[in-house]
Amino acid sequence: MAKPPGKRREGRQSAMQYLFANDLHGEVSDTERNAFWDLHMAKNDVREYAERLIKGILTFREEIDARIASVLQNFSFERLGTVDRNILRLAVYELLHEQDVPRPVVINEAIEIAKVFGDTQTRVFVNGVLDRIAKTLPPVTTAG
Repeated sequence: MAKPPGKRREGRQSAMQYLFANDLHGEVSDTERNAFWDLHMAKNDVREYAERLIKGILTFREEIDARIASVLQNFSFERLGTVDRNILRLAVYELLHEQDVPRPVVINEAIEIAKVFGDTQTRVFVNGVLDRIAKTLPPVTTAG
């Protein structure tokens, strides 16, 4: 029997689903946002984590999309599937702005989410794109 996802993974999965819906429907009203959370019945800590990710991604979406587009090979950003695009946005946001999560964990989480929501090629594609982006980032330094 598979182990249930942790709170952060649940938050990431909820954030990815929200971003997917946002991509398909455009701007989301407060009423629609509340309806999304009513449907997901997420616990408060999961919802808080997901909303933190969503807010960050929407704030930095232009930067995130440009970063993804810069490493795509023989493929345009506009051709990305909605699931793939939003898994990548989630992970790139964490790579760039959530410094408390180690980069290998971010990439692994994206692959695990791709296994749930993507097709058989999504995890390979996501892994390749995130690996190329991670290699462009400055080394992580630790205080002390």
